[in-house]
Amino acid sequence: MFDLAAPWALVLLPLPLLASRWLPPAQVGGATLAVPERIGTALIAAGRVGRPLVSARLRRGLPWLAWALAVIALSGPRMLEPVTALKVSGRDLAIALDLSGSMVRDDFFLDGRSVTRLEAVTTVGADFARRRAGDRVALIVFGSEAYFAAPFTFDVDAVARRIEEAQIGISGRATNISDALGLALKRMARSDAASRVVILLSDGANNAGATNPQGVAQLAADMGVRVHTIALGPKDTTSAAPGERGVVDAAALAAISRVSGGETFRVRTTEDLVAVGAALDRLEATDSAGLSAEVHRALWVWPAAGAALASLLLAWREQTE
Repeated sequence: MFDLAAPWALVLLPLPLLASRWLPPAQVGGATLAVPERIGTALIAAGRVGRPLVSARLRRGLPWLAWALAVIALSGPRMLEPVTALKVSGRDLAIALDLSGSMVRDDFFLDGRSVTRLEAVTTVGADFARRRAGDRVALIVFGSEAYFAAPFTFDVDAVARRIEEAQIGISGRATNISDALGLALKRMARSDAASRVVILLSDGANNAGATNPQGVAQLAADMGVRVHTIALGPKDTTSAAPGERGVVDAAALAAISRVSGGETFRVRTTEDLVAVGAALDRLEATDSAGLSAEVHRALWVWPAAGAALASLLLAWREQTE
């Protein structure tokens, strides 16, 4: 759809015509030369012959063309181009990522090669974050302490990059699940989002902090926040030998999700992790149709360029005649 940003500017179009009709003619000063009438008539006739009719009309029309194009450019011609805006789900989603020391274990396989738990999680987790367009996503990393690595934002690519850059040791080497959940709930308490979700990924057992994770899960339930938990690791506390290290407390994570109304997932391989991402996409789907945005494409540059070209052509003809 075509329209003008400033249609009032078109009232300037007849301005030169009104000026030529109502303003007194300019007084041209200078010396004059008196010649006999026959010679003067001959000179005038020679001038008319030397200037073709088409050239004379062009010379008279160029100023009007330049003025008209300049006024049209000033009126701001533009084209309306409907654009589908970003889908907005009305959801706040916090990803809590375990960066404890056990995440360095290389007991996962990705693309046919052995990788650490951290590399598998960051690869799949970053892909999951990028698919959350329309959600406000935040990233919490935790070990002995919990920190916000990325605040709630619609810029899911920025959150995905933070996941890919995650390093072991920046938050300590223990596993403080309670503080990670508590930090997410503290930020969500001020949120007016229609849906609030925490995705908690851990490969160990809660061994830091003074709060019981299930107590924090009950607080999440009271706030209406769902907590989905992902228990990461080949072995858990029910299948590992006594004293074996690097096992995940899957039962405790399942209890957290059950109390808060979320789902729990058991991940033993990279394929399981990919499947969890797909399952979470279905559980927390971004199904809003989005809003329609109106974007105007400015067209004033074309009449402005035409006015400049007509002015240059007029100046060139003045110099050559």
